[in-house]
Amino acid sequence: MNFNLSQIPERHKKPRAHGITMIMDKGLSVEEAKNFMSVSHPHVDIVKLGFGTAFVTPTLKEKLDVYRSYDIPVYFGGTLFEAFLVRNQFDDYVKVCTDYGIKYIEVSDGSVTIPHTEKCGYIEKLAKNFIVLSEVGSKDAAHIIPPYKWIELMRAELEAGSTYVIAEARESGNVGIYRGSGEVREGLVQEILTQIPEDKILWEAPQKAQQLYFLELIGCNVNLGNIAPTEVIPLEAMRIGLRGDTFELYLNK
Repeated sequence: MNFNLSQIPERHKKPRAHGITMIMDKGLSVEEAKNFMSVSHPHVDIVKLGFGTAFVTPTLKEKLDVYRSYDIPVYFGGTLFEAFLVRNQFDDYVKVCTDYGIKYIEVSDGSVTIPHTEKCGYIEKLAKNFIVLSEVGSKDAAHIIPPYKWIELMRAELEAGSTYVIAEARESGNVGIYRGSGEVREGLVQEILTQIPEDKILWEAPQKAQQLYFLELIGCNVNLGNIAPTEVIPLEAMRIGLRGDTFELYLNK
């Protein structure tokens, strides 16, 4: 940090497995990615190229090289995995990831229906050669999954080989673990935490109020995802009590 300040909570050091910040890149240019990395790279752990943007990004390899130069792993959004899968092109997807040097893969079923045993089979197969993040929850706001089912799905996917299970929220933060208003489904979250280790869950939290909720509930080293590039520095400040929302969290009274 730039100067000494007491009573700052200890953030895990990079490369960290806990307290990660996952960024959603929805179409940054190569130059924008360079500028973004120049200021934010100490606070970024993973970059996701959102939904199917990797397919239509004209400078994909060059942008991947930017992130790679900062040792930031990148993965393609789960929607792209599902797009290949629904077209019976699973092996093609694996080859694409291999050809582009992608070492992380998201396995999701938010847009297509996949029998859960089959989904776990994909996780198990991919985990032999990739770091797998599997997403639990539907992108359909009308599809409400009860807490016991979230726990059952998350546990099975971790056992199948996922390094993290992602709690679905979309980039807007209004489905899955959130109500349509963006409000956290607190009972669901707290019930999940009775059974699933918090360091194995990546909470999608694109909105500031959602980030604040998890910081207050779990602490500065909670795993948060779907963060906008422009929100990385503000989030890191909030993580350690240097934003009004968390100013009192770590002060000795």
